[in-house]
Amino acid sequence: MAWQIIGHEWAVEFLQHSLATGRVAHAYLFTGPPQVGKVKLARALAQALNCTGPEPPCGHCPSCQKTDKGAHPDIRVIEGEGAGGSLKIDQIRALQHEAMLAPYEGRYRVYILPRADLASLEAANSLLKILEEPPEHVVLILTAVQPESLPATIASRCQRLDLRPVARHLLESVLHERGIKEEQARLLVRLSGGRAVWALDASKDKKMLDRRQRDLDQMIELLAATRVERLDFAWKISRNSDASRTLLELWTGWWRDLLLVHNQGQDHVINIDRRDELDWMASQSTVPQARQALDALLAATAQLEANVNARLAWEGLLLNLPRLPIPPQQQKEKAGAEDGATG
Repeated sequence: MAWQIIGHEWAVEFLQHSLATGRVAHAYLFTGPPQVGKVKLARALAQALNCTGPEPPCGHCPSCQKTDKGAHPDIRVIEGEGAGGSLKIDQIRALQHEAMLAPYEGRYRVYILPRADLASLEAANSLLKILEEPPEHVVLILTAVQPESLPATIASRCQRLDLRPVARHLLESVLHERGIKEEQARLLVRLSGGRAVWALDASKDKKMLDRRQRDLDQMIELLAATRVERLDFAWKISRNSDASRTLLELWTGWWRDLLLVHNQGQDHVINIDRRDELDWMASQSTVPQARQALDALLAATAQLEANVNARLAWEGLLLNLPRLPIPPQQQKEKAGAEDGATG
C-alpha cells in the first residue's frame, strides 16, 4: 500500500514476496538510469523491513513514520563524500563498525548506498568484506547507474533488480492525475525518458525547466563561439562534476533529436517545445556533423565516468562540436535582453 512506486510493480511484487516468505537478501543492487526510482524503491524496502504493521510498509506505524521523516535510527542513507559523489573508504569503514552493533529498535539495520558504482577502489574492496560475512541483522541496498563499473565480486553477492524507464502512457497518466496539464505532461514525459522521479520533481519545481532552457541556450551560443570561448567554458564546467553530468545528458538528448529531425524521425523527438530551433539547426547542419557531435558527447560521457581529466574531456568535446550560427529567434531574444539591460 505505502510503496508508492510508479512503474516498477514487478520489483515491488518480488520484494513483497521476499518479505512474506522470510527470504530477505543480505544485500540488494538496484540498477537503472538516474532518477528512475532506485533510491525511492530502496527507501520503501527499508521502511518495509522494519515496519510493525500487518502489511509492510503500512505507512502508519511509528517505524514507518520515522522512516518517512528520515529519523529512523536503524536506517541510513550514505551519500558519497569523495570526488564526484564517490564513496570513500573511511565511510565504508565507519559502516562496518556500526553494522556490528545490534539495531536500536528495528529488526534490521539498513544501509542505502546510492551510486555505489562510483565508489573508489579502496572503498569497494572494503565494502566487499562486509558483503562476504554480513551480520544477520544488516541489509545493504546499493544503487548503480553503471553496474558494470562495480567489481564482479560485489555484484555477485547482491540480489540484483534492474529498473527500466516507465512507459510513456503510464507516466503521462500519473502526471494528469496530479493536475498537470496535457501539453506540460507530454513535455515532462519526453524530457524524463521514463524516469518517474525526474518527471515528478520537474512538475513541482519550475526552476528545473528554467535551468534546462538556459543550458540549451548556452549550448547553442557555444556553437557560434570562438575556440578561446569554448576552451574557457570547458575550464569552468570541468570544475563542477554534477553540472557536467547534467549538461552532457541534456546536450546528448538535443543532438539525438537533431539526428532524428535530419532523418524524418520527428515523432521521437524529446525537446518538443523547441522544435522550431531544431528544424532551423537541421537546415544549417549536415547529418555527419550531427553524428560527429553525438559521438563526441558519448565519448566525453564515457571519459568522465572513467575519471579521465574532466577539463581535457570537455575541451575535446567542445572542439569537436560544429560551428553553427545562432538561430534567428534566439538572436532576437538575446538582443532584446541586451537592450533591456542597457536601456
